[in-house]
Amino acid sequence: MSAIILFDGVCNFCNGSVKFIIERDKEAYFKFAPLQSEIGQKLLDENGIDKTVADSVVLIEDGKAYTRTTAALRIAKRLSGYWSWFYGFIVVPSFIRDIFYKLFAKYRYRMFGKQDACMMPTPDIRERFLAMN
Repeated sequence: MSAIILFDGVCNFCNGSVKFIIERDKEAYFKFAPLQSEIGQKLLDENGIDKTVADSVVLIEDGKAYTRTTAALRIAKRLSGYWSWFYGFIVVPSFIRDIFYKLFAKYRYRMFGKQDACMMPTPDIRERFLAMN
């Protein structure tokens, strides 16, 4: 059993987040694909995710798609260490949590920059990626 994380492949913060997740995902539960890739776009369509909502992270788990803070908190729940404790914030209604998420997502390129193309995974983590287009 595994879950898929769709991420903004040109966002430096998002790429750093993927590396962070991989280091703390000891069971290799998560697979990854850039939102901009063919498989990323296909998965968004298959799960009925509006591409304007999918601006930085989407989690597809157990046949359901999660976005924004709900995706981030569900990801944190599976990580090793104390990161799983952040899942406790799930009790805060998503419309409140997502205010901060949307604000951060809006300015992430200004704060962290972006690349011209999606990241290329190193050979040791390549098998964790569904597609690199």
